[in-house]
Amino acid sequence: MSKKENEVPEKEGISRRSFLKSAGLASAAFTIVPRFVLGGNGFIPPSDTLYIAGIGVGGKGESDLMGFAKNPKAKIAFLCDVDDRMTANSRKNFPTAKFYVDFREMLDKEAKNIDAVSVSTPDHTHAVATMAAIQRRKHVYVQKPLTHSIYEARMLTEAARKYKVVTQMGNQYASADYVRTAKEWVDAGLIGDVTNILAWTNRPVWPQGIPAPTGKYDIPKELNWDLWLGPVKPIDYNPAYLPFNHRGWWQFGTGALGDMACHILDAAFRILPIDFPSEVECSSTTAWEGFFKEANYTESCPASSIIHLKFPRKDGKGNIGLTWMDGGLVPKRPEELLPEEQMGVGGNGYIFEGTKGKIMANYASPPLLLPTTRMKEELPKPSIKRIAGGEAGHYTEWVDACLKGFGKMELSSAFDFAGPFTEAVLMGNLAIRSYGMRNGREYPGRKKLLWDAKNMKITNFDDANQFVKREYREGWSL
Repeated sequence: MSKKENEVPEKEGISRRSFLKSAGLASAAFTIVPRFVLGGNGFIPPSDTLYIAGIGVGGKGESDLMGFAKNPKAKIAFLCDVDDRMTANSRKNFPTAKFYVDFREMLDKEAKNIDAVSVSTPDHTHAVATMAAIQRRKHVYVQKPLTHSIYEARMLTEAARKYKVVTQMGNQYASADYVRTAKEWVDAGLIGDVTNILAWTNRPVWPQGIPAPTGKYDIPKELNWDLWLGPVKPIDYNPAYLPFNHRGWWQFGTGALGDMACHILDAAFRILPIDFPSEVECSSTTAWEGFFKEANYTESCPASSIIHLKFPRKDGKGNIGLTWMDGGLVPKRPEELLPEEQMGVGGNGYIFEGTKGKIMANYASPPLLLPTTRMKEELPKPSIKRIAGGEAGHYTEWVDACLKGFGKMELSSAFDFAGPFTEAVLMGNLAIRSYGMRNGREYPGRKKLLWDAKNMKITNFDDANQFVKREYREGWSL
């Protein structure tokens, strides 16, 4: 890359803080103030601009950056990615952004020029990149799932409070109108007290429940494999892991649950008085290598699973059950649903079962009362503030909140919400991975694992606690 491509124009590379600190210096005045004065109508001065660094800028990272850029106060000033094959579109979209391969180098060298960081890497590096940004007091936007492990979610939530940074998890439908409509219906008592939740997805749509890949492959010249691994113990490069299929491998991804539950279950945590589960049980698809010979595919997430969680209500009024199904498994159709009526949308959905009725919805579509004839009733008028732009506002409002500062503006999925939510979601994966530990272990599945949320510990099967926190490679720990 040429020197010119690596350089950032003065206006674009300087942060709001750097601008304000240097505004009193004569040398800075001559280089910055005239450009502000001559900026013309619509010019956003550096003091009102959020300078964003993107870590992981291909795929979802690319669309995330475009989402921020819809806010005229956002400036995508830095790009960072370990795989140059994934960066072409973002480099084209933001040609003046300075490019890095190692986010640690970028955060060290550009600390004064970065206001906020967007993390859209594979799941296994979410936490290390996010924590590095938070500790430098950078606001953060992190793709879902927030973290790879329960421990990481707890640590990021606490760090965000300590360093007083503005945070948002990238479950963008949390800012859509649909979940607010469902909350208004529940709050109005249309279905009584919710006692149970059913949720399902057709994911995974990538390989899972398969043996670990083998073979020797040359590392592509565009890929820094060591940096891609990050906190994971070094293993040989294999194209089976990336760019997208990392989701199906426990070292790197969180399976169908991690991919979709942060969308589908958002309504449950946003509407109901729950946070941490008290117990979990599960079952998952068994893979076979022959007649009565069970395969030991412990590196791959299962092809399908069912997870049962119990949540104590925070108001002390009993418990709420939650059942999650993936891999194409779905609950029994509600009796209230007519035979020709569709259950869920696009292979995904959730149902709230209440003492006076049911709500069925998809995270990306309007909710329905069951039976659907109830939709002719007089429904509550909107009373909860909507997010301007809906899903798009999930991005643009984060930009505004960062400029206003910590605690000045409420966001849909700040870490105080997203952290506990992620912990509860990942409890399902802890159960699945523990369930895979058959071979004479005492937990064969469909027994309850009891959870002490305060201390992040399974109290009745200690082997399961190895999945609360991962082992970090030297130099990559939180």
